[in-house]
Amino acid sequence: MNTLEGHMPKLPQFADMIIHEDDNLIVINKPPFLASLDEREGGEASVLRLAKRYHTDAQVCHRLDKDTSGLLLIAKNPETYRLVSIEFERRRVSKTYHAIIGGTHVFEDLLVDLPILNLGNKNVTIDRANGKRAETYFKSLRYFKHYTLVECRPVTGRMHQIRIHLATQHAAIVGDALYRGKPAYLSQIKKRGYTLSKGHEEQPIMRRFALHARELRFALDGQEYHFEAPYPKDFATLLRQLEKFDD
Repeated sequence: MNTLEGHMPKLPQFADMIIHEDDNLIVINKPPFLASLDEREGGEASVLRLAKRYHTDAQVCHRLDKDTSGLLLIAKNPETYRLVSIEFERRRVSKTYHAIIGGTHVFEDLLVDLPILNLGNKNVTIDRANGKRAETYFKSLRYFKHYTLVECRPVTGRMHQIRIHLATQHAAIVGDALYRGKPAYLSQIKKRGYTLSKGHEEQPIMRRFALHARELRFALDGQEYHFEAPYPKDFATLLRQLEKFDD
């Protein structure tokens, strides 16, 4: 087993995810492998289920993919949920994600404006005739030999928007198999001095796609909010390995 990865990480307690709480709002740094809402098959924990145990009237205001980590807003009452929903609908919530993509890509506030059609069953496609408007800005933050750290600022909020928009630029997110993103292995970037124990299969540095909801800015009732979520362990580990061996 790769020393960088063991079994799937144990989910933290809900209270440990909270980075802000007031009378109306809870803001969490969602860990990866945790669904925002209850999944149809049920059984597994979700942010909504954990939040309701913490606060009975809690409602999740938006969604992140199960594998995506980062900032998620939770309303503590119906009025706050309504107000936050309006801000999202009117596109007045500024959202910033960080992604690690395969290859070296120079994006200087690149706007990808490609309509997305939801096919159902968590599948989407680019469809210029029937898709709904989808816009994302991309800016390269850090270059490595074989990878790039990218800032992603979605204007709209379509399913898989960042993931599929990056794929259209031949810049799929590391580990995003759905959009042909390849996982990153330590043996690929640390070519010298890397050995794997006999009989063990190498595991990728991250066991998910490398996407993190980094920052949120919005206003409610005249009050400005700004939150930033630190990288989770797996994302930070991948960046450290790239800085050390792929710089």
